[in-house]
Amino acid sequence: MKTITRPAFAETEEKKSRFLAELVFYKDLATRIGELRVLHPKANHHVSAYRYLNDEEQLIEHGKDDGEPSGTSGIPCLKVLQGRGLINVAVIVTRYFGGTKLGTGGLVRAYSGAANAACDAAEIIDYIAQGEAELFAAFSDAGTLEQACGQDGITVLDRQFDTAGTHIKITGPRDILTELSERFALPDTPAD
Repeated sequence: MKTITRPAFAETEEKKSRFLAELVFYKDLATRIGELRVLHPKANHHVSAYRYLNDEEQLIEHGKDDGEPSGTSGIPCLKVLQGRGLINVAVIVTRYFGGTKLGTGGLVRAYSGAANAACDAAEIIDYIAQGEAELFAAFSDAGTLEQACGQDGITVLDRQFDTAGTHIKITGPRDILTELSERFALPDTPAD
């Protein structure tokens, strides 16, 4: 599976219709569509498609035609995302009608072409599942814990000290978090 490092943009044209395609993080989709409707009030359509993993690691995907004939725009954009193995992303294609009807096949080609152009403009990387973990080390092992939390891809979210030692909350790649959680497990808290 793949994802993007940052949003990407491309513009294509088909028989004088302009297609402005943006590849964005899924979490930003609703906000960005709202912004595009304000930025492009004369645009005819804001077609979108997305693929993301939910909290249970289930793949959720959908394409929305936004007024174009059913199946001519949202699904072709979704198929581009599927074909490239992209997840946790969305593509939005804003269309300005150029005066010439494209027909069903023309719409499919134009929307999938715009989505592909945005993907071509993106920096695509391997997807690495992320997560959070809470770690603990007695003061005698605190230096080892701090060093382990300094690995690439690990971000310290919170650091607390108490009489028992150091508690650190981190985020990063799940495989590294699993390994660190085994090495620096939270102490069992006694039952009241």
